[in-house]
Amino acid sequence: MNRNKISMKSICCALMALYSATAFAGGGPLGIDHKLAYDNSGIYKRSIQKNLLTLMVVGDIGGALWEGDETRLGRTLWQSVDSTILASASAAVMKEVFTRSRPAQTSDPNQFFQGSGHYSFPSGEVAAMSGIVTPFVLEYGKDNPWAYALEILPLYDAVARMKVQGHWQTDVLASFAVGTASGWYAHSRDHSFTLELLPGGFAVGLKKRF
Repeated sequence: MNRNKISMKSICCALMALYSATAFAGGGPLGIDHKLAYDNSGIYKRSIQKNLLTLMVVGDIGGALWEGDETRLGRTLWQSVDSTILASASAAVMKEVFTRSRPAQTSDPNQFFQGSGHYSFPSGEVAAMSGIVTPFVLEYGKDNPWAYALEILPLYDAVARMKVQGHWQTDVLASFAVGTASGWYAHSRDHSFTLELLPGGFAVGLKKRF
């Protein structure tokens, strides 16, 4: 992967670190974790976060089924589906392993291994969003730099999740890493592992049936 392909992801991580620096560091693995003032209004409203993720997932799956695997867009859509599944599954496993308390549950960002009900690390939603957009950035970023603007979506969700005290700063940074790694792996494959589990007709795409 060349520097151009990872530049936007690096910028996003830098922006998250900059956002963290707006208040004093409180602790956590990188010493940057602190609870933000609760804000569940405007663009940070929880319902908007959920609706955006739902729209992205439904659009991703629907687009893949419609387009099939015989075009550049279709292959990228299926890679995005793979990436989303892998990122979400990885985040779910990590939540069970680390059982970190959310900011809404404690003011101490060092509360790991707290058992059931403590699933702050990492953010499954940010991992999923990052997983959705990464294959598109990798595929189209070199040809069209505007593709990097897709990174705004997981960046928004990361900030929004911290605003409603669902996650710490290192939670969302780790989620970016999980989603990026999943997207890179899915994009590096010649064939979608999800598509391989479905009947062969889906490789052609529903659009050719109408």
